Amino acid sequence: MLTAQQLNSDFESKTEGEIKKLLSWSAIEDADVERIASIASVSEDFSDAVIQKFYDHILSFEEAADMFASESTLERVKRGQKEYFRQLTAGVYDQKYFAERKRIGQIHETAGIGPALYIGAYAFYLNQVGLELLERVGSPEEAFRLHLSLLKLAHLDMALALQTYVEARETTIEAQQREMSELPTPVLQVKAGLLLVPVVGTLDSHRARSLTIALLESIQSMRARVLVLDITGVSAVDSMVANHLLQTMTAARLMGAHSIITGISPTVAEALVKIGVDATSLNTFGDLERGFEEAERIMSAHREE
Repeated sequence: MLTAQQLNSDFESKTEGEIKKLLSWSAIEDADVERIASIASVSEDFSDAVIQKFYDHILSFEEAADMFASESTLERVKRGQKEYFRQLTAGVYDQKYFAERKRIGQIHETAGIGPALYIGAYAFYLNQVGLELLERVGSPEEAFRLHLSLLKLAHLDMALALQTYVEARETTIEAQQREMSELPTPVLQVKAGLLLVPVVGTLDSHRARSLTIALLESIQSMRARVLVLDITGVSAVDSMVANHLLQTMTAARLMGAHSIITGISPTVAEALVKIGVDATSLNTFGDLERGFEEAERIMSAHREE
């Protein structure tokens, strides 16, 4: 999980030119900033009303009501919402502003508020702000232009929050993949002379090397005639891993053991073909049952010799 400190340093390290580029990307011009800043004092008057309507709306949904069951929690988030709106209309959009927006996005992600709920709630919030502007700003045209400027900034805020969601998910996935790649791969003796190696998770180069060592040591210590490598639980194999598997099969053969690979998925099969693996060099079967049948045939042939 990304920490608030990591998120803040991400934006606080950006130059003024990079921040301007982010604003330009969302078509936020100096005129937009001036319009938004012009309502800073007025926004203090209506922010409480908007925030109250906002929470009246979201608390009508059971999941939100459970989240804000405590009165003290609700008052705390309302104060935070008021500060959020104050920053939105302050007219100062620098490194600190963007770092704070991403920090808030992280809070939402941690609290389990998904992108759909977040964007839906923000849409309701902006609608209420627009209605307040129509009542308080001089002319409908002026209110409309001001609301458009706020929408630009709000969309940039949402983009920053969604980036936080994506980064958090990617960090979680990477951590899970690391854990899977570090899982030890057992070498099981099914019967005398027959070994089974079920591989689950990510099979990277490091894990493939560890697997080779474990396999060759087991072949020697258990005097194996046949080994079945089942990769049903492996979703992807790159060229380095594929070559390593081929080398492992060759090494096993030099030690007197026949190798069988089972459970190659269509995705893995396609990838192996694309990277030029010679299918004739592999003894493969679609499922573990057929692989064991072949293993029994090989062992029977050895016993008859």
